[in-house]
Amino acid sequence: MKEQCGDLVPKKVILGISGGVDSSVCALLLKQNPDYSIELLFMRNWDSNVNNDILGNKSNDLICPQEQDYNDAKNIAEHLGLKIHRVDFSKEYWDMVFTNFLTEYQNGRTPNPDILCNKFIKFDAFLKYAKTKLHADYIAMGHYAKVQYIPEVKEFQLLKPKDTNKDQTYFLSQLNQSQLSQTIFPLANLTKEEVRKIALDNNLLTANKKDSTGICFIGERDFQLFLENYIPNQPGNVIDINTKKIIGQHIGVMYYTIGQRKGLNLSGFEHPYFVVGKDMENKILYVANSENEHYLLSDKCKVTNVNWINNNLNQFKNIRVKFRYRQKDINIELEIIDQNSVWVKYPQRAKSVSPGQQAVFYSGDVCLGGGVIDTIYLNNKKITFI
Repeated sequence: MKEQCGDLVPKKVILGISGGVDSSVCALLLKQNPDYSIELLFMRNWDSNVNNDILGNKSNDLICPQEQDYNDAKNIAEHLGLKIHRVDFSKEYWDMVFTNFLTEYQNGRTPNPDILCNKFIKFDAFLKYAKTKLHADYIAMGHYAKVQYIPEVKEFQLLKPKDTNKDQTYFLSQLNQSQLSQTIFPLANLTKEEVRKIALDNNLLTANKKDSTGICFIGERDFQLFLENYIPNQPGNVIDINTKKIIGQHIGVMYYTIGQRKGLNLSGFEHPYFVVGKDMENKILYVANSENEHYLLSDKCKVTNVNWINNNLNQFKNIRVKFRYRQKDINIELEIIDQNSVWVKYPQRAKSVSPGQQAVFYSGDVCLGGGVIDTIYLNNKKITFI
């Protein structure tokens, strides 16, 4: 705590409030802590009109979802007697997150915008604004994650929260020591059920509000139609990779994800199909049926643009990985190539490891960081049709 004229001065915390139940409860918990002086900051990061978001402009609601979220955030601020600010990061979001998102899809890869959103918006643009404009000591966010300082190595660690079902460390894997040192996660030791109960017990408007879904800060969209706003259709053949026969047509291979089963428009077959590969140059979407799931398997991948949260990996044992958010951590052999890239080997094999997605590394409950899946292999042979 700061000390001024013999009195302890509470640390100023700027909480990112979304208008949802999680950040609402964070506001309540922080206000109840005498060590902190709290203000709220609502971010506007997407402009449907400027960004040609046709689907976002066709909402049947009298008020767009983003404005409703802001109204809910204002209600929480008034209910708790807290000051609320509003800031527009639409340009930063477009430049730092969405253009990368589009470029990756155009190249046939499957990016994760939530990770970039955390890296460049919530914990960079937001943090800088809170520090320089609002003179914050800390920022706070409603993520389910935990930060702790380890005096022995003089570093912060990012850990899984109490509610492992809501664990969001996967999406925070690109953060660094500076960002973690200035961040508070008030929900670290609470379950979602407990959060909802706190909201109900304290008459918070958002207590029963549905959790947001969809693309970070953009929301729910028909994903293929949404991408068509920005990436023109490129029709081509759907080919059964096992028989090499054309079994359908598509409007653009970039709209599909490895392992995807829904939305392929392949009916009348004995077994359902799923995506196993994309040939961007020849506009071919490769599929296999449920009897040929081996086409989804790999046993090694190269991961690039790796961000290590902690400096010395030797302090961590039994490093594991997630290739997707909801995937369980799997055992790996990690081989360091250089500071920014690694080989990840998993002899037991894994399904649907997709270039462009994130590989996030763990040791127990500690999130070590992560990077972009670049190339994948099976039996030391590069899988080249993806």
